[in-house]
Amino acid sequence: MSDSEDRRVVLGADFAGFSLKEAVKSHLIERGWQVDDLTPTLDEADMYHRVGFLIGAQISEGRYEKALAFCGSGMGIHVAASKCPHVHAAVCETVQSALRAATANNCNVLAMGAFYVAPRLGRAMADAFLEHSLGDGYEEWEGFREYHQIGYDECERFDYAAYRDNGFRVVEPREAVLGPEPRGLAF
Repeated sequence: MSDSEDRRVVLGADFAGFSLKEAVKSHLIERGWQVDDLTPTLDEADMYHRVGFLIGAQISEGRYEKALAFCGSGMGIHVAASKCPHVHAAVCETVQSALRAATANNCNVLAMGAFYVAPRLGRAMADAFLEHSLGDGYEEWEGFREYHQIGYDECERFDYAAYRDNGFRVVEPREAVLGPEPRGLAF
């Protein structure tokens, strides 16, 4: 499996997200990332959901640890990528939410909408998302990583039929104690 630690990332866009993808792509290449672009030209930018499936498949097949997806709003490509197994996608419009998607939710696909995210912001969001992982930056918050690891694990193995059969409750839930929130944790 490739991962963000070896500075490889896959990305793709539909027609609406293409220009933002290009801005983020050039930034990542300048910063030493190996970027595998599933939509290298505007002519190859398929409909948002088909690009989302392609991106999600890269995660599902274990070829990459993280991916970046771009469309007009970020919503449609996110929904499509999320149809692939083991994809945990987030739509973000701020650096803080991109950072939190990586550090608290262990997301592996970040979707951005070119209608709402300017190139400079998109570059900063990509950096925050790609350069952090579960638990980073929350060392002072007792139980933070364990609490969010449970959330990730339960999402990863979620079985709707078992959930329904168990009265719409998680089967064999685990618990973690989350200590008091540290002061100044607004980022």
